[in-house]
Amino acid sequence: MSGNSTIAIHADRDVYPSRAVARPIYQTATFWAEDAEQFARVAVDRRGHDFYSRYGNPNHAQVAAVVAQLEHAEAAMVTASGMAALTTAVLAMVSAGDHVIGQKSTYGGTASVLLNLLPRLGVSVTQVDQTDPEAFEKALTPRTRLILVESPSNPLLQVTDLRAVAALARAHDVLTVADNTFATPVNQRPAEFGIDLVWHSATKYLNGHTDVSAGVLAGPAEILDQIWDTGVLTGAVLGPFDAWLLLRGLRTLPLRVARHNANGQTLAEALERHPAVARVHYPGLPGHPQHALAASQMSGFGGVLAIELASGFEAADAFLGRLRYARRSASLGGVETLAVHPASMWRGMLNEDQIAASGVPLGLVRLAAGTEDTDDLVADVLAAAGAVVATTAST
Repeated sequence: MSGNSTIAIHADRDVYPSRAVARPIYQTATFWAEDAEQFARVAVDRRGHDFYSRYGNPNHAQVAAVVAQLEHAEAAMVTASGMAALTTAVLAMVSAGDHVIGQKSTYGGTASVLLNLLPRLGVSVTQVDQTDPEAFEKALTPRTRLILVESPSNPLLQVTDLRAVAALARAHDVLTVADNTFATPVNQRPAEFGIDLVWHSATKYLNGHTDVSAGVLAGPAEILDQIWDTGVLTGAVLGPFDAWLLLRGLRTLPLRVARHNANGQTLAEALERHPAVARVHYPGLPGHPQHALAASQMSGFGGVLAIELASGFEAADAFLGRLRYARRSASLGGVETLAVHPASMWRGMLNEDQIAASGVPLGLVRLAAGTEDTDDLVADVLAAAGAVVATTAST
């Protein structure tokens, strides 16, 4: 198989080909057919690209071709956002009376699906400690239909043993779905460990320029066809221009991820030794409790790290206020470095008990290293951390 950069540039070459070097934007809602026979055929073509853009679009198909090859999956499909990818997949795969297993450490949107959406639909949910492979087995019931995993997790950077979960699920005929947003297919391909479906918030690294909201799913074509049927009904369709922007971003994914990896690792190592920081969560650090597991299933450790400020909530907020290059923002994966203080952001969303139940410390800051010059980023975060130490000492 070709390398990642070659795949990112050429995997869609035969998908709706033209003589244009840069892909055209198919900014159309619908397509015409030559005759009734062709019209009838394209109307039922799952994940097609020349009937009606809610059903599919050439730009969708081009993105899907690239993502499928990057993930070493049979096929892929696009959605309007990462949450659209997740909810469409879950709604297609489970019904009232079924049981779903998820993680305690997981993205907030995923947690809301597990804790709010699914119970309202009559689906029971168990959340487990992802660092304990046996916890997944203990949570299994005869009604378990789906296991949702995320590795590394948001925002604690905990790692899931993908091989163990996949083997357990296969033995019990349970579908597995992995959020691969943080790792990207450059650093980790869950399908290689037996995971059935992979999803991404393509808004993040796959696009990489903070100018698109999109999602993708990759896996067996048969399963994706079922999800596509539900997606047509929910209408979470990605616009052609956004798909084109996503495709453009994918062309440089391997180049960008290499810099994200380097900057994330260097920042983690620099902050691990700083007196303002009580703890650094980053699987690339030898001191991370799951470093060996991460190294066994990842080729790079990504650009996201989380740090716990020793002086807690106020120190975390002050740290963000001192940063020069990193901006306070809830997203990640773009060329610019972004930082967020989850406890501060959640004050308007969750009560104190819910924040405590999340397991996220009040002084935790998530840093998503961009592709800036490494020395500039390190100097920026160390200066901000130093200012926190100075302020704390003076009070």
